[in-house]
Amino acid sequence: MTSGVRTSLAELAAASAAARVLEQHGLDYWCQGGRPLEEAAREKGLDPGAVLQEISEAQAASADERDWREAPLSQLIEHIRKTHHEYLKRNLPALSQRLAEVVEVHRARDAARLEGMSEVFAGLRAELEGHMQKEEVILFPVIARYEQAASQGLPVPPVAFGTIANPIRVMEREHSSAAEALKRLRELAGGYCLPDWACETTQALWRSLEELERDLHLHIHLENNILFPRATDLEGRTCGPFRG
Repeated sequence: MTSGVRTSLAELAAASAAARVLEQHGLDYWCQGGRPLEEAAREKGLDPGAVLQEISEAQAASADERDWREAPLSQLIEHIRKTHHEYLKRNLPALSQRLAEVVEVHRARDAARLEGMSEVFAGLRAELEGHMQKEEVILFPVIARYEQAASQGLPVPPVAFGTIANPIRVMEREHSSAAEALKRLRELAGGYCLPDWACETTQALWRSLEELERDLHLHIHLENNILFPRATDLEGRTCGPFRG
């Protein structure tokens, strides 16, 4: 158990069941995944051993979950695209519309909160939509080509941006920005505790924003802590002379 609490949050979150436990406790496994559980838990006033026990129980109940550290990168990319990108493409427009409705109806009651949420969400949506486009058009295809070359015993093909680390740094910066926007939305929404004026539409909005937060945390984790390090390692191991 002692060695377990020294494991990094990112390593623990390799299984989705563990990620859900960390999420419930507000432990940042997505952007600060390099921190050991012991340090992060104690900072939150939590017992690291108790959190680790919860993780063990959750994993035992979900033993069939995929460990993306071992899966082919092409399968991980497809999972991210179909699960998390498609989720955002479906839900961002709907959330914008729902938020606009709540602002229109309740602005007079809580203008500062609602207008702040509207501004933060609009920025988050614009950033995420551009982010997904860059990943799907540029970064993901390059990673897939790297993996295909490696499977054939060939050096990785040359890329216009020199090294895959360059676009990855951009993606990681945007992940940090998105995580800050999620944090700000949670603050503005009072931790997603419903205000006394909340109607059914407001209740649905609060639930949907909290669901977005959970999904995006896992999405960022899969890229920051699994996909990007594995792609960088693959480039380093298979870099050939014709890369220039």
